[in-house]
Amino acid sequence: MVLAFNARERTKDVDAVFHPPQLVRELAIVVKDELSLPAEWLNDAVKGFLAADLKPIVYDLPQFENLRVTAPPAEYLLAMKCMAARIASGPDSGGDVDDIRFLVRHLGLASAAEALVIVSGYYPKSRVPPRTQYLLEEIFEEFGGQL
Repeated sequence: MVLAFNARERTKDVDAVFHPPQLVRELAIVVKDELSLPAEWLNDAVKGFLAADLKPIVYDLPQFENLRVTAPPAEYLLAMKCMAARIASGPDSGGDVDDIRFLVRHLGLASAAEALVIVSGYYPKSRVPPRTQYLLEEIFEEFGGQL
């Protein structure tokens, strides 16, 4: 959200899929110590939400000789954020609601139903939690037709 969409100023962690996992985790500890970062600064829990047919996009992201930086398409990111639908528990806790609002605007969606079509394009409807639909309905009520 920070790098690919400039959606917010900062993030509490970096969500990533990395290979080889053990080596990257070991190096992440070195970086954490050198930069005084929190222990969880590099998070690979996102792999639990990945679809097999995901085609990441490079966008205008920095690229390095030994590091390929990509991001999922906005539609896919919306689906992932909707599936998690985490509510912020404090000013620095993150949550997904602001990111969902941003992505809804970014994609120019007009209704909760339209957003749910995107979500169900990536995840079976049976896996979409009811809180996702309620959250999307609340977000579109907030917008009052004004994106």
